[in-house]
Amino acid sequence: MIRAYRLYTGPEGDSHVVRGTVNEGALVDVKTIHFKETAAHSSYDWHNDPTPQYVITLSGILEFATVGGETFTIHPGDVLVAEDHTGSGHKWRLINDEPWKRAYVIFKEGADHQFTPDKA
Repeated sequence: MIRAYRLYTGPEGDSHVVRGTVNEGALVDVKTIHFKETAAHSSYDWHNDPTPQYVITLSGILEFATVGGETFTIHPGDVLVAEDHTGSGHKWRLINDEPWKRAYVIFKEGADHQFTPDKA
């Protein structure tokens, strides 16, 4: 089971998060992948994701927050399904002493991201 968090824009324009998993072994139609590293102790203020994508954390531990006060923590191996392209957005900060190394996997238009929410 691969832990994942879906970050999306709700009908009122605010970002929300749902915890779940990505379906192991399922193929997802993607366009590109690229990698990025951000220095330890960094943060990024309110913003939206530019395109539907997986953000796969390779190192670093981050705390994310939404304007509505929802928070969640991403650890290495977790997948962020980023879909909050409009509205109030989210922010993040690194909460350990490692850089944030990650892979951005950009979906093809209309691709099924294979996210399954946890049961309430």
